[in-house]
Amino acid sequence: MDLEFNLHEAQMEIMTDPARFKVVAAGRRFGKSYLSAVTLLIEALKEENDYGYHLGTDRVVYYVAPTFNQAKDILWKVLKVLGKDVIESTVENVGIMRLINGREIHIKGSDRPDTLRGVGLSYVVLDEYASMKPMVWEEILRPTLADVKGGALFIGTPAGKNHFYKLFQDHKDDENWACFMYKSVDNPFIDEDEIKEAKRSMGSATFKQEFEASFSTAGGNVLNPKHLVLVDREPDEGSWYMTVDPAGFSEADASSSKYSQRDETAIAIVKASAEGWYVGDILHGRWNTRETALRILRAAQRYKPVLVGIEKGSLKNALMPYLQDTMRRLNTYPRIVEVSHGGQKKIERIVWALQGRLENERLLVKHDAEFLEALQDQMSDFPNPMAHDDLLDALAYIDQVAHTQYDLGMYDRSDEETSWAPLDITSGY
Repeated sequence: MDLEFNLHEAQMEIMTDPARFKVVAAGRRFGKSYLSAVTLLIEALKEENDYGYHLGTDRVVYYVAPTFNQAKDILWKVLKVLGKDVIESTVENVGIMRLINGREIHIKGSDRPDTLRGVGLSYVVLDEYASMKPMVWEEILRPTLADVKGGALFIGTPAGKNHFYKLFQDHKDDENWACFMYKSVDNPFIDEDEIKEAKRSMGSATFKQEFEASFSTAGGNVLNPKHLVLVDREPDEGSWYMTVDPAGFSEADASSSKYSQRDETAIAIVKASAEGWYVGDILHGRWNTRETALRILRAAQRYKPVLVGIEKGSLKNALMPYLQDTMRRLNTYPRIVEVSHGGQKKIERIVWALQGRLENERLLVKHDAEFLEALQDQMSDFPNPMAHDDLLDALAYIDQVAHTQYDLGMYDRSDEETSWAPLDITSGY
């Protein structure tokens, strides 16, 4: 018997991908429930999976939502409509559906993990995985798939950088996994005016999460991106400074499949003046040492900074030979100094350097800057340990190289060392 499903292009891309495990971060109204129902029916109708394992009636297919009632509300009716020609019987109160081949689809809630145990699975769909405890997958469901190499579909809307985000990041380059991210507008059946109306009525961070499938949180309590001052042009007065936060990777890593999961190197370029800091650019990416050196010096040629600060340590030491070689080649010799944590934890150092400037509207950015969205996202997430903070780290180092008269009046630096001391304590000479 042939079943007909009406999948849009993005749903088809997910469905036809051969990966054993699939992770889908999608905005609201993308069609997650429909895709889940189609996947469950197809998997339950299989007599043999893609790895050659026979799937008898003792192998069931699970649909798991955060609660059983949610699972019933979200999928039960959809399953019955789509599978009406292949359903033999249903048990409404426990959410069990038997198909004409004798195999079953079970509706489950992750809030009752004991009900998930003791059954052999061939496939499982975990809907809104961000709202489940990770142990449901790691300790209960994953082991039950092992003996027949069963598969799984994780699907849901992001809820910040939690275990769903970690799952997505950890496996996006794994050959047995496929990771997808789609916005609500990727569903051609949804009215675009509906999304525009939602954008007008929702906060920007919430809209990005719910409709654009962004893992950025709606936080921003420590470094609120709304306090950035967006301007049309750079200030006339001031001096340029650059600081570099190198990423920790070796030359050999550039071709590695895990390369894209590493931190980024960030180069902050700032004009400091009495108005505050104008962030002219933050170059960021995953580059090898040679390319990093070239980007630093190209930026130095353009902005002619007073100083270039590079984070102290082995990464700076690795950069210096390439920098020196490239300086001679480009005939560009910026003054390079070391910057360091200075005994502070990184989070404390970033807060010290940026929070006051933000709240006092002393951090300026051009409204159409290419790095602006990435900077805003990192501010919103800070100090989430799962989130990247490379741009913030590089930007905070500016505090160590650019001291304007305004800064010295605003921040108490009485605990810092000074090179000045009077020869005569009475006269002050």
